[in-house]
Amino acid sequence: MSLAIFDLDNTLIAGDSDHLWGEFLIEQGKVDQEHYRERNDYFYREYKKGTLDIHAYLEFALTPLRVFSREELNSLHQAFMEHKILPLMLPKAQALIEEHRQKGDTLLIITATNRFITAPIAKLLGIPHLLATEPEEIDGCYTGRATGIPCFQDGKVHRLREWLALMGQDLSTSYFYSDSVNDIPLLKEVSHPVAVDPDPLLRAYAEENRIPIISLR
Repeated sequence: MSLAIFDLDNTLIAGDSDHLWGEFLIEQGKVDQEHYRERNDYFYREYKKGTLDIHAYLEFALTPLRVFSREELNSLHQAFMEHKILPLMLPKAQALIEEHRQKGDTLLIITATNRFITAPIAKLLGIPHLLATEPEEIDGCYTGRATGIPCFQDGKVHRLREWLALMGQDLSTSYFYSDSVNDIPLLKEVSHPVAVDPDPLLRAYAEENRIPIISLR
């Protein structure tokens, strides 16, 4: 059995759930339209360039989790899944997941997007293990802060190593599928790195290093 690791946004789904959540909050009138969109788009551009300040972004992105009640957040997320995430499902991605599942491989999503947004998506995809950036909770309420190491760039490698030790697994036979230049640190760690519909920076890296490039679109 192997370990099949998947990035989520723009890899298993045809969009970025973190950025889309911000757009969804704007559409629902839950945040200031002009200011929030400006900051949301700015951080997304920085992410795509590989220059995102993850701590500044999380301070911005996790604030709505503190502002709204859990009941309201859950209701919003249900609508978000229906209107924003379901249309992004990729049959080829689902076939790839199923191929690994049929082989008996361990399936894991590892994503910089926070667990509140991504846990229902991982469940929808049928992937049992999820490593994501963790929003802090106290007494069942989100604080608007992250806890632990953000699951981003080198942080993905750190978080994965912790998980491997806990699970008693290793990377001797491992796959990692990603679209993003931000995931180069983890692509270097696995035995079978795969670039999926890569961004221009990752495509250049993959071509230079003879990493397979596939499309799930």
